[in-house]
Amino acid sequence: MLYWALIFLIVAIIAAIFGFGGIAAGAAWIAQVLFFIFLVVFIVALLLGLTRRGRHA
Repeated sequence: MLYWALIFLIVAIIAAIFGFGGIAAGAAWIAQVLFFIFLVVFIVALLLGLTRRGRHA
């Protein structure tokens, strides 16, 4: 998921350089949403890993 967020960020930067404002804004928004979804999934996985590790130790 982080990979796709980076791809959309690169697309947004390239589109902004060439003056495609609408495409750049859309790609940046998609990249931001994907990045925040990645953060939520990462934090949940981290917390579940910590609680599971603490239970077995």
